Amino acid sequence: MAMAQEVTLSSLREEQTRLKMRLQELQQLRMKLRDSSQDKILFAMPEVPLVFQGHTHQGGEAPKSSVSNLRICYPLPGGSALVTFDDPQVAKRVLQQKMYKIDMEECRLRLQVQPLELPVVTTIEVSSQMDGQRVLVSGFPAGLKLSEEELLDKLEIFFGKAKNGGGDVETRELLQGGVMLGFAEEKVAQHLCQIGQFTVPLGGQQVPLRVSPYMSGKIQKAEMRNQSVPQSVLVLNIPDILDGPELHDILKIHFQKPTRGGGEVEALAVVTPGQRGLAVFT
Repeated sequence: MAMAQEVTLSSLREEQTRLKMRLQELQQLRMKLRDSSQDKILFAMPEVPLVFQGHTHQGGEAPKSSVSNLRICYPLPGGSALVTFDDPQVAKRVLQQKMYKIDMEECRLRLQVQPLELPVVTTIEVSSQMDGQRVLVSGFPAGLKLSEEELLDKLEIFFGKAKNGGGDVETRELLQGGVMLGFAEEKVAQHLCQIGQFTVPLGGQQVPLRVSPYMSGKIQKAEMRNQSVPQSVLVLNIPDILDGPELHDILKIHFQKPTRGGGEVEALAVVTPGQRGLAVFT
């Protein structure tokens, strides 16, 4: 019985020694892999949500894709009006008659109607590169009760301290969904990105924030084409005989008459002679 216990104890000691040696081998292998990866990747990958609705390609000619969510500004000259109908078919009928006559008690208005065409960006080529001295701070919760200046000041103070891994902040800017911080030394930005996660006191609460590399881009090429707005028409040659509100009502009544080929008007903007306007499309 005693002999069997000694054999079992000896076997357990040998197994323990073998496991310790295997653990040391795995730890050495882990250190080698970490060192080799740090030679190639200076920063942690940024956790930034992106939505792409186009096409990718490798070599050759890039397929054309549409670009959305852009603000297009269209200048309206004096003596013009922009009429938008609920139904695109109404706008199509109105455009079939290029000249319109509106009889009034004092005079007759002779108006010219033409399609509205907007310059639309169809393809954009952008080159992007990592800015070594800047970082992107993101993850701010909704409802944070701080002004822009207060938020930037608190971030500059926090990330300006060496104990937080930071350094001297040279530039700062509030962006959509984040804050850009630029440091005097590139190694500070690299160190912050390697850490990645920070808890920052903001507005009386401890807020978890992400720090990732800041990417800057430059438009290399943009292709544009004119695209008609199917629901809108442009009215020109409006004389200077009525004030804005009265002219607005007369035009709206006229273009809503089915007997004139019109229909329900969704929006109407009038620019009186001698003035200038700007229509913004999104």
